[in-house]
Amino acid sequence: MLKFMKYKWVYAVASALILIPGIISLLRWGLTPSLDFTGGSIVELRFEKEITPQMLEEFATESGIEVVSVQKSADSTYLLKAKEFGKDKNEMLKQTLTTQFGQVEELRFESVGPIIGEELTRKTIVAAGVAVFAILLYVVFAFRKVKGEIKSWRFGVAAVIALLHDTVATMGIFSLLGHFFGIEVDLLFVTAVLTIMSFSVHDTIVVFDRLREVLKRAPGIAVEEAANLALTETMIRSVNNSLTIIFMLLALFLLGGTTIHWFIFALLIGTIFGTYSSPFIATPLLILLGKIPILKTKQR
Repeated sequence: MLKFMKYKWVYAVASALILIPGIISLLRWGLTPSLDFTGGSIVELRFEKEITPQMLEEFATESGIEVVSVQKSADSTYLLKAKEFGKDKNEMLKQTLTTQFGQVEELRFESVGPIIGEELTRKTIVAAGVAVFAILLYVVFAFRKVKGEIKSWRFGVAAVIALLHDTVATMGIFSLLGHFFGIEVDLLFVTAVLTIMSFSVHDTIVVFDRLREVLKRAPGIAVEEAANLALTETMIRSVNNSLTIIFMLLALFLLGGTTIHWFIFALLIGTIFGTYSSPFIATPLLILLGKIPILKTKQR
């Protein structure tokens, strides 16, 4: 049996090194929102001749369009994101580009108003809050019959804190990427965050369930020793399970299209954090919550 809990403060320091820069970035710069949240227009164009992103941006600006970004999505295909503009300016841009570069095919033209952007932001926050609260209630209910000094609410609180650890770490990394490299967050990022939350709790419940079995098999065992035994029994299974997901996500990240590139990256780092937090954040927290004097008094 490996003494995992002997190094719980090392895990805390490692998490702090990841979380603190991300939290500072979130507080100072926040996330860089895409047009899904701010409102604006997206045009995807395919060109007959070669053109650079700089040239496309220059012609768009001359057409009176306030360009946010220009990305190459495929061979001779570009995705232009800008503050909201109408079809008249879009037609003007296409005519100018056709004159300069030959045939131009419009693959997509979409506009998202700022009211929709505000609504999406509000729904995102509400969805995340509901998910966290539901997970807390579920974990407390699932472990309500655990006997001994570990109360069911400690399982719920530890699982939610580990979940928040993974979520904040992922958001912190994207905040830094947004500030230094202009990476934007969109609805796919929201999907990734909610997926990360579910994966984090799933892995944590596996560890907690084994801990419950250990406590049931050996009623007099110390909680820390039971945690070491539970982690020893589940570690290989958790790592193997996560590696299969990580390998698949790596393949998609390296070979997938640009549209899902950062969505896959968010899932990838979230999976890594989720694999780490279940044994090294949630489990130590479960033990530490029982050592806080005020909480110990309330439990009695």
